[in-house]
This record gives sequence, structure tokens and C-alpha cells, in this order.
Amino acid sequence: MTEVSLRARRGNKWSKYSEDVLPAWVADMDFTIPEPVRAAIVWTARHSALGYERPEDHEELFRAASSWIAARHGWEPDPATFAVLGDLVQGMLAAVHAFTDPGDGVIIQTPIYPPFLTSVTALGRRVVDNRLVDACGAAALDLDRLRTLASDPRTRLLLLCNPHNPSGRVLRRDELEAIAAIAVECDLVVVADEVWMDVVYPGHRHIPFATLGPDIAERTITLTSATKSFNIAGARCAMAMFGSEALRARFDTLPARMRGTPGILGVRASIAAWRQGRAWFDAVMRQLDANRQAVTAFVRERLPMVRHRMPEGTYLTWLDFSALNLDRPAAAFLLEGARVALNDGTDFGGDGHCARLNFATTPTILAEICERIARAIGR
Repeated sequence: MTEVSLRARRGNKWSKYSEDVLPAWVADMDFTIPEPVRAAIVWTARHSALGYERPEDHEELFRAASSWIAARHGWEPDPATFAVLGDLVQGMLAAVHAFTDPGDGVIIQTPIYPPFLTSVTALGRRVVDNRLVDACGAAALDLDRLRTLASDPRTRLLLLCNPHNPSGRVLRRDELEAIAAIAVECDLVVVADEVWMDVVYPGHRHIPFATLGPDIAERTITLTSATKSFNIAGARCAMAMFGSEALRARFDTLPARMRGTPGILGVRASIAAWRQGRAWFDAVMRQLDANRQAVTAFVRERLPMVRHRMPEGTYLTWLDFSALNLDRPAAAFLLEGARVALNDGTDFGGDGHCARLNFATTPTILAEICERIARAIGR
């Protein structure tokens, strides 16, 4: 897609800032959606089939999701364990509400996708921060600190993001098993946000948290969606998968309509994506892999003072500009000086000298984004 066609889409990514700014912030991709998804949406509109969806539509959605996850990740979750959601963040809010009380602690790993923070604070719970060690380098979990934090009896819930947004880390099996052991030992419920599960690069593998064994499955709620893999965030459709009936029953104490429900377009788009979107997705992953390597090479060669780790998953990268001693947050500096829009690191519970860059765009636009950043910092 060209810059002209991208601006014509009228989405938030390309319309929030003035036309002299190149956006590399919100996690949308600058690619066309899969043709089967477009066809499903067009068919639904052409037949004026925009009424309420049927229960059978949700069942079809769950089967499509389960089959896709089985094919990509070797885990075939039972469709009977699924619940539909308006979007993934609603599921996170519902879980925090259902499994904690006001004043309870909820463990997160900053820097983190901002709704992890607001889902906790908006409901009067405490953020218990197990900050990543060296987020722009190893981006490692501090397991000793995690055990200490989890041992507090008022800490009840762990929100886990894997693959991790914004660092791009894909947790190894040994790391996940260590987290699982702590969760069992300290009786934590785990909400695993695995919306990025498919966007994992060669040499790395996503391991669904609920597959680590029956002890951890029975305390895990997995949240996912087709939105990140297939570029359909605006379609608003997500789901929760429960590892036990007890979890499902507790979650269901929140009225279903407060959890939200997707519209028929979101359901139809997601089914089409999971059933017919493989070729499109595989092609997009090849482009994303090339883009992440291009960004990494550019930073190493032209911006050696900017700390950066090549992402293992997602189409996001976390950049540390602290060595430049900027007089304002990095994102603000780049918006003004480079006319490039990145996400401010403080929104993720991180530092202002860090910023998140979305590299899911065309090679031409990505190259211009990188050149603008280099010019702004005198490189």
C-alpha cells in the first residue's frame, strides 16, 4: 500500500497526526487484509446480514480458533471451554474483577501494554510490578523477585503477556515452567494474554501457557483473538479459554453483557481469517521478518547509541534512547524533530527515554521512518 492509500483508510494510526508525520505507533499493520476476510465482510453486508449473531456463530468461531491453534501450536483447546468477548481488554478487566478484591495485588511485568496497568488501577487493585530486567537487552524475567511478590497473600492474580508487548520477547519453556511453578506454589490465577501467539519468528516458538500441565491449566485463563495476526483490530472479536470449570464459574459471576460481545462482522471476519487466511499470514510473516531484520541492521549500523533487541515475536520493537541525554521523552523528541510518531515509553510503565516502534509497514515507509530518526539525532 502507498502512503496515499494508507491515509485514505481513515484509521486512527494514519489520521491522528498531521500529514507530515509518519506513524509507527499503534499496533496496526499497513497491509491489506486477507482476501477471504474482505469477502466475508462484503458478503455479510451485501446480504444485509447485520442483525444479531446466533449461538451457532459463536460455536463456529470457537471451532475455527481451536483448529488454527492446533495447526500452529500443537494444542487443540476444547471449544466448550471458550467464552466470547467484545475484545481482549474486556476479558482482562473481567478477570481482574472476578478473581480479585479491591486492594488486592495483581502482578505485571513492565514495560507492558498499557491496558495491563489500567485494568488493575481502574478497578481499585494494586499494581505489583515485576519489572523486566534490561528490557532493551535480555528482557529477562526476575524469577526470584516474582516468587517474593507472589508470596504476599493479598497478591491473587498474574497477568502474563507472551509474546511480550513491547519488548518482543517470546518466553522459553524453562521460563514459563518457572512461572508456572510459582503460580502453583503461591496459588495465583494466571491470565495469559496470547494475542501475539502467531507472530513469532524463525528460531523461536510460542508455547501456550495452559499446555504446561494440568496443575497450571486449571488456574489459567488464556485470552486471544485473530486481530493481531490478521490486521482486523477494528472488527472487535476475542475469546477467553478456561482451564477449569471452577475458573469459568467464577468468571461468569460478572454479567455477560458487561463483558461485551462481538458484532457479526467481527465473528465472520475472524472465522474467515482462521479458516482461509494461512497463505496471507505466511506471506505477511515473511515481510515482517525482513522488516525486523532491516530495523535491527539500521540501529546497529546507524544508531549504535540506541539500545535495541531484535524482537523474537510481535511486529514491535522497544528502543532505548537514554545514551542521547534528550531533554524530553524520546517519543516527543522524535515527533517534533523527526516527524515520526512512536509510542511513549512512560505509557507502558517504562521510562521516557524509551519508545515503542511498530515496523509493520512497507519497506519504503520503514526506510523513511528510520532515516528520519537518524537525521533527527544527527546520524
